[in-house]
Amino acid sequence: MSTTPIPEHLDLHQHPGHLLRRAQQISVALFYDELGSELTPVQYAILSRLAEHPGIDQVSLAGLAAIDTSTGATVCVRLEEKGLLERQVIPHNRRQRALTITPAGARLLADLEAGAQRLRDRLLAPLAPAERRTFMALLTKLVDGNNAQSRVPLARPGSGDA
Repeated sequence: MSTTPIPEHLDLHQHPGHLLRRAQQISVALFYDELGSELTPVQYAILSRLAEHPGIDQVSLAGLAAIDTSTGATVCVRLEEKGLLERQVIPHNRRQRALTITPAGARLLADLEAGAQRLRDRLLAPLAPAERRTFMALLTKLVDGNNAQSRVPLARPGSGDA
């Protein structure tokens, strides 16, 4: 049975969105291989951003992780239940919660640091060192250049977005 050649612009395996989805699947699989199952990738993102921005409110933290606010709130509740962060009502805005990482949360992040580096190394392993730098620069450019089109754009600290 012969197949008709597919034009490149119609070939699923040449479509950036498809390849990015596949790369995400691979990244998540490697995440669990290297970091275990104590945190999900989204929980890790939230907790690591919180470690960099103690006392931040939930809405701003979700923006820094490019996660919608309802998902961010749910993730924060789960992390609080695990004893990894504390949420406190902000006195001047009782609808918001200020977040701090607990000592247990900080220890967990420290314990996962080596796994996170292995994850990065494994994900980029097929590329030569120069290709890794180029890939990361181009991927960053692609993501930053399309940030406004995201369902949940990344907020940047100090930009007024967070």
